[in-house]
Amino acid sequence: MTYNVAELEREISQENKPDDPVVRQLQCQFANALVLYMNYKQYHWQTYGPLFRDLHLMWEEFADQALKTLDPLAERIRMIGQKPAAQLRSLQETASVMSTEGDHNMRRMIEEAHANVLHVIKQMREGARTADQENDPGTVELFSRFVQIYEKQEWFLRELLKKGDQLVS
Repeated sequence: MTYNVAELEREISQENKPDDPVVRQLQCQFANALVLYMNYKQYHWQTYGPLFRDLHLMWEEFADQALKTLDPLAERIRMIGQKPAAQLRSLQETASVMSTEGDHNMRRMIEEAHANVLHVIKQMREGARTADQENDPGTVELFSRFVQIYEKQEWFLRELLKKGDQLVS
């Protein structure tokens, strides 16, 4: 049996263009992961108050989790025929989550992180649907795996923000 290699290559999405929907979703989530990483580190460095140790460790854990998504996202972008947008200007233009403004109280840091992670969850779910429609099971699996990381972060943040909690202000 012989294969038409050129035809097979076209069929498995190695000819994606930069503006293809799956590529755009992957680039956005790559940039978002870097913004989240830097935000989490900023919160980690600025933590204070009665929950200092717990929050300091939580932000460090969240930062590590975001950082660990970068290489698989970048490699997936390469696998499907593009280069990750890794220059700072490009990252800022590509990310859909907001970079922290900096000097916030603890509650504001948690609210800001919560809003950003909710946004990432929504986009990753959309990205998985788009990848599924584009017959890209590798990207579906990647988004499915990573959305669970961010869903757990959202759960922790949501619990910290419950009404009546006077320890986080």
